[in-house]
Amino acid sequence: MITRKGQATREHIVGAAATLIGQHGVAGTSADDVRKTAGVSGSQLMHYFGSKQALVRAVIARQSESEAVVDNPMLGPLDSFEALRAWADAAVENLAHGSSRGACTLAMLAGSTSPGDEQTRDELFRAFVRVQSPLLDGLRAMRDRGDLRPGADLDELSMALLTALQGGTLLGQTMQSTAPMRASMNAALRYVESFAT
Repeated sequence: MITRKGQATREHIVGAAATLIGQHGVAGTSADDVRKTAGVSGSQLMHYFGSKQALVRAVIARQSESEAVVDNPMLGPLDSFEALRAWADAAVENLAHGSSRGACTLAMLAGSTSPGDEQTRDELFRAFVRVQSPLLDGLRAMRDRGDLRPGADLDELSMALLTALQGGTLLGQTMQSTAPMRASMNAALRYVESFAT
């Protein structure tokens, strides 16, 4: 069982790793870089993570929790067209204030994962499902309330929104612009709105 102090140290290491990965990518971030930035010993790093890939998986889990709410705790359930628009606007704003300048994101982590690393790919899959989940829940509430047609495919609609978020993030980071995110979000929201009753 990890102590409260141990948990704080672990979270500090994950935060340092996320910052470095955002700046230099997974390949450009060594365990020694993380150790120095976090101000911990090599034995502490190995105690909490055991390997660089285990640390990367911890960064993925942390990032999925952040992206599930688009770093905006003011957003409530995504269960209306207005709430989805606010979520999209928050994602664009989030990109403008960090992600376009080297923040660690799931899209970036997915792009730098080795194809043969099944354990990390599985963690990424679970991370994307965690980000998709509040979208799916919100769309289900909208359909149950009669805002969306009964035949609307909620899995497809939530996947379109998730893809707009992740694709917009990746292109936005690459182009250092919010335009790709705004375009992808607008297209996905129009698609969702096409199923309005």
